[in-house]
Amino acid sequence: MEQLLDVITVTTHNDFTLELVFENGSRRIFDMKPFFEKKPFNKLCNSPLFFKASVKYGTVVWPGNIDIAPETLWNRSVPT
Repeated sequence: MEQLLDVITVTTHNDFTLELVFENGSRRIFDMKPFFEKKPFNKLCNSPLFFKASVKYGTVVWPGNIDIAPETLWNRSVPT
């Protein structure tokens, strides 16, 4: 079974990517654009809300009760 890694920092970028640091020290880039077609992430598309991302409970969250699973962030991101 794959170990679940917590996100410890997130930085948003103007190209709607997230720069993530995981608890094991890995730095990765996650592209949010493919998720903007789905609820609730469509609220983040071309919105200043996207840039209010923060880390809580080991994952990335936004105001309005929007979050994304840490395993999704890990599995769909690429190392920097």
